Amino acid sequence: MTSIKVEEVIAKARVLLEALPYIQDFRGSTFVVKYGGSFMDDPDPTARTRVAADIAFLAAVGINVVVVHGGGKAISKAMDASGLKANFVNGLRVTDEATIAIVKKTLDEIVNKEVCDTLASVKARPKGLPGDSVLVCQKLGVDDDGNPVDLGYVGDPTEVKVKLIKKEIAEGFMPVISPVAEGYDGKPYNINADTAAGRVASALRARRLVYMSDVPGLLSDPKDPSTLISTLKVGDVDGLKKKGVIDKGMRPKVASAVRALQEGVQRVHFIDGRMPHSLLLEIFTDKGVGTEIVHG
Repeated sequence: MTSIKVEEVIAKARVLLEALPYIQDFRGSTFVVKYGGSFMDDPDPTARTRVAADIAFLAAVGINVVVVHGGGKAISKAMDASGLKANFVNGLRVTDEATIAIVKKTLDEIVNKEVCDTLASVKARPKGLPGDSVLVCQKLGVDDDGNPVDLGYVGDPTEVKVKLIKKEIAEGFMPVISPVAEGYDGKPYNINADTAAGRVASALRARRLVYMSDVPGLLSDPKDPSTLISTLKVGDVDGLKKKGVIDKGMRPKVASAVRALQEGVQRVHFIDGRMPHSLLLEIFTDKGVGTEIVHG
């Protein structure tokens, strides 16, 4: 074996050893992963398979992983095919009776199945759970800024049926949950996937909540990836909102993250799902690659 190959092998061993204390520490704990971003809709399945393999790795080293997925683009595509026009208010989809039927069918029967199939292809053991089997909600009455809104069948989760999720985990499965909830009227409601992931993580007292998206994390200058904020304290959030650093697109994510931390989640991470192995690099290395939000 040449010296170059020996050095490559030793470098790989160093990476494994760097991960070891994290693996030992996290074994048996619960992570919630919000699975979303443009990689979900890429015709090339490579990125989806790579992300699924990273999630499968977490499970393989003894972490209880719960996945909450998005699916906004798939819903818009299904609405177009049905002749319905998508309408958004401050980033939230206006959801009438015809729309919620398409939302539920698309998320539960198409997107959830695709996510589960991809996870199964890398030897994970996913179990698809329609969101309204484990989430209960009230009708959303105000937006992130506290202004009254009426978006139709759009809900704010109030209850997570933790026992049902834990039962699947205890039986060796990886729950994969769609962002739909059952309203107090017994009807399905559309839920923001970031909010759903945050509430699930809070209810499970998850050790980590990871949001996958299309940006490296939180940036001081949204146009400059080199301005990544590696660690953000909860106490600094309001100031960054006032400066416009946390803008409309990031507000629901950050609001969900702060609430999750206040309700018992230890740390929250924002990572770029398009970056190869961003999930593993964020969780199992000393420096990480995204933004972590912590108490303080």
